Amino acid sequence: MEESTRNHRLTPQRSDPDRADRTPDGELVGMGREVFEQESRALVDIAARLDDHFAQAVRWIYQCEGRVLVTGLGKSGLVGRKIAATFTSTGTPALFVHPVEALHGDLGIATSDDLVLALSRSGHNTELLTMVHSLQALGLRSIAITGEIDSPLARAVDLVLDVHVEREACPLNLTPTTSSTAALAMGDALTVALLRLRAFRREDFAFLHPSGTLGRTLRMTVAELMHTGDELPVVHREQPLREAVLVIADKRLGCTCVVDDEGRLCGFLTNGDLQRVLVRHAKEGDDALGRPVAEFMSPNPRTVDPVCLARAALHKMEENPTGPITQLVVVQDERPVGLLHLHDILRQGLSR
Repeated sequence: MEESTRNHRLTPQRSDPDRADRTPDGELVGMGREVFEQESRALVDIAARLDDHFAQAVRWIYQCEGRVLVTGLGKSGLVGRKIAATFTSTGTPALFVHPVEALHGDLGIATSDDLVLALSRSGHNTELLTMVHSLQALGLRSIAITGEIDSPLARAVDLVLDVHVEREACPLNLTPTTSSTAALAMGDALTVALLRLRAFRREDFAFLHPSGTLGRTLRMTVAELMHTGDELPVVHREQPLREAVLVIADKRLGCTCVVDDEGRLCGFLTNGDLQRVLVRHAKEGDDALGRPVAEFMSPNPRTVDPVCLARAALHKMEENPTGPITQLVVVQDERPVGLLHLHDILRQGLSR
């Protein structure tokens, strides 16, 4: 009986199981909208209170020769893990350290070159305070992100970042909602300020995320995207124009490379070129299809190297002196080895 009673008390109460179905969509949406509005107001208030403490925190973290040891318990701990991960992924070495585990041996990971960043909504957690005091004894600087600037944690650390909120979005004012959002936003603010101080680039992000989708696309080269082998449209400069038309139609890339007797690139012919030629010669009553491709090709096509980053190739297409283009000939030793089309880049979600 006692076991049954205990299990019942741990089960969420649903005295009216059909209530959700009877509640209008607009009312449910309104519940969600209230949270967004309440939390956004709180973030605006915190942003207005940012002062030289924030600037000093950025400087200390930037100047830290070791790692930022981020710590916190409960929801603050979860936010701390995210902050530590975001720091690390943007060039600021950081590590999340659980305060309880730290007090049972994990403090050995700390060095005097590190800095501790402690998160706590109330600032009254005993384990967190003990950990901060222990690290300070090793000579570490300490920063707190807390909603209570007169709390024991705030008094113990060297620098306080105030994330006080008037109330939680939770209607009971109990569940960490607005307060955890505020702490997360403070971590993001620190991250972005540090990222800008470090002049962190897309290439740096790609280096730190080589296996992720973002890193992979940022590091993607022309060679990974180009059409080559049987997909590559190529004609000789002396071939009749009608044969070039067939090659362009067969390869379906809207163009063809033109080569000389040694196989070196000497020109380029696009669908647009063909249309202009055929319209002009049709008006003149002249059959251009039997004449050599060399008479109609563009003699100085835009080219790119196979090892060029795809993003750089996109920039080259967009910034072409005579206007944006959609194809680039991939050249190695003066010979066409591939063709890169704008669509190949855009399909990867790449942008400059």
